[in-house]
Amino acid sequence: MAGEGDAGTGNVAVMGSLCVPSAPCQGKLIQTMSYGAGCWLQDGVLWHRVGRQPMSPREGGHQVFSLTSPLHGVTFLAFGNGAPDVFSAVVAFSNPRTAGLAIGAVFGAGVFVTTVLAGGIALVKPFTAASRPFLRDVIFYMLAVFLTFLVLYFGRITLGEALGYLGLYIFYVLTVVLCTWIHRWRRGDGPVPPGPWEPEMPTDAEEPESSGTNSGDYGEEYRPLLPSREPSLRILTTALSPLDLRKWRRKPWYWRLFKVLKVPVELVLLLTVPVVDPDKDDLNWKRPLNCLHIVTSPLLCILTLKSGTYGLYQIQGIFPVWGLVTLVGSALAIIIFITTTNEEPPKYHCVFAFLGFLASAMWINAAATELVNILQTLGIIFQLSNTVLGLTLLAWGNSIGDTFSDLTMARQGYPRMAFSACFGGIIFNILVGVGLGCLLQMTSSQLVVKLEPDSLLVWVLAGALGLSLVFSFVWVPAQCFQLGKAYGICLILCYLAFLCVALLTEFRVIRVSAV
Repeated sequence: MAGEGDAGTGNVAVMGSLCVPSAPCQGKLIQTMSYGAGCWLQDGVLWHRVGRQPMSPREGGHQVFSLTSPLHGVTFLAFGNGAPDVFSAVVAFSNPRTAGLAIGAVFGAGVFVTTVLAGGIALVKPFTAASRPFLRDVIFYMLAVFLTFLVLYFGRITLGEALGYLGLYIFYVLTVVLCTWIHRWRRGDGPVPPGPWEPEMPTDAEEPESSGTNSGDYGEEYRPLLPSREPSLRILTTALSPLDLRKWRRKPWYWRLFKVLKVPVELVLLLTVPVVDPDKDDLNWKRPLNCLHIVTSPLLCILTLKSGTYGLYQIQGIFPVWGLVTLVGSALAIIIFITTTNEEPPKYHCVFAFLGFLASAMWINAAATELVNILQTLGIIFQLSNTVLGLTLLAWGNSIGDTFSDLTMARQGYPRMAFSACFGGIIFNILVGVGLGCLLQMTSSQLVVKLEPDSLLVWVLAGALGLSLVFSFVWVPAQCFQLGKAYGICLILCYLAFLCVALLTEFRVIRVSAV
């Protein structure tokens, strides 16, 4: 995601769910916050304002997330946004029979995002693209596609090539950081908040969901006059309650029905994923629940890796790994419980944020594993190749979040941010997804991963992605970076043509005869 204008030199695609779970928007899109506050990303710094003025948390404002360096944007936020694509690729590459799913998903999502989504943004809100971030991202993306094309041509990935994928992404990250520093040095000042002429971020009418009945969630009116100490058992039950009785009474029946269906999932997430909320005075410190997370989060990690293979491993054939993790976690939880209080978070409370990040990644990995298995089953039932399943169902599913968030941002008057996300974020998906997926598949005995294309469809897919990038690389500068409806219509027509050719190739209407 890029900032408006050339301030976007510190951009990355962090569109999707930009708010971290600890933010006051509770994972909602940052464009539709319920606190009536506008947020924007500029020079790698995510700003938050109340009443059009940026404020720090200590000044009474509600700063959602301070990205002091664009490095955070191209690493943590990019990973959070591209986690479904990356984990789908990693899981698919773990089995040679499903490698076509990974190739189809990575390339299919790339074609979809750079044609339908980029074209939709131009149709919704014609704008002038930021020249330097656009050219930088497109060039890096074309390099990644060319590298993948060579890998497919030779039918194998060596250790050096897999490391080359990851090295190219690191070089991209360093380029983003360097461009941002150069831009700040040339400008000679820090980020300037938007002026009164820039569009105001609309707010969402719905109030943020509360995981309990904490008095701080309802403002000063419900804050007790005298401080009281709640017992640990009550804190635990309140923190684990996914229902808010005040909100429950005001909602219609269909909302209640949907909430009941979500309760089991929310309860499991509350039990396993710690959340550090800098917007709250206590940083969302719940001593009994956080101590419980010391046990449940590591258990989640080992029981979801390789479908629980590591967790069920027996140490010398006697003691299971999950038992050892439980004992160590329980000992640490008891020590933390004894040495802390319910009222004051410890100095090392930030460690729980990294634990929550890891637990969230493991949940996404588990979901991606099941998704790949389901798609493989559908391919067997309907006699479809893994590649066509990857470029359609898997690619559309992974891109649906980016589609809604980017189009919403464009409608709200920030098309440059949304457009930069189309080309910036997908770089992370292809480089880290393919590189890390193949690297994890390699063993000490075999340092080569064979990639045999299922059919002509793989080459159609790679060619379509390359042509879409070349089209944008030529069209956008030729139009002086003025993108309008003609550009959007051409991109969408390109995707429809690609989809028709891909399906005709899959059903062998289009075939290439051997000479």
